[in-house]
Amino acid sequence: MPTGTGSRDLLPGGAPTRLSAEKAAALMKGLRPATATDCCRRDLARDLLADLRRVDRQVRDNEAQMRDALAVARTALTALPGLGTVLAAKLLGHVGDVTRFPTEHHFASYTGTAPLDASSGKNTRHRLNTGGNRALNSVLHIIAVCQIRDSGRGQDYYLRKITEGKTPAEARRALKRRLSNVVYRTLKRDRHPTLAAAA
Repeated sequence: MPTGTGSRDLLPGGAPTRLSAEKAAALMKGLRPATATDCCRRDLARDLLADLRRVDRQVRDNEAQMRDALAVARTALTALPGLGTVLAAKLLGHVGDVTRFPTEHHFASYTGTAPLDASSGKNTRHRLNTGGNRALNSVLHIIAVCQIRDSGRGQDYYLRKITEGKTPAEARRALKRRLSNVVYRTLKRDRHPTLAAAA
């Protein structure tokens, strides 16, 4: 049910939060407002439910459009762990023509995953790069978090960096840099499928 306090007060004990539109509609069918205030709350809840259904339809339509766009692009991005339809579409939208980046290092600089040297004496350290395209950086961060959580090559790489003495933040940044390379190479192969087939 819409989670506004007024609409939740329509049911004895309140309604659960985070209900789907369909479950909220089912709860509202059994409502019998006893007062004029309850009638007003019910009407407000109905309006909120109509808005929620409209937004749900827009989200479904948007996801369908993204799936269609990815199918046309014939990208292998969604084969990467932690990278689904929405993130792949976001990547393609922000990157555009990947050939404008001569190397994976240029691409990493654009995504803000190229580490900045912060070494001192014998201590070799790198600090967070706050430059680059922050939307792409955010996508790579989400992929990294997903890969760290789930078993696989990403998690193995992250744990290896931890055993090397990196802090969790440093290890995560190292994984993001590695993922930037993987995304770049995937996009390059998408542009040249004959090379990918020969590899």
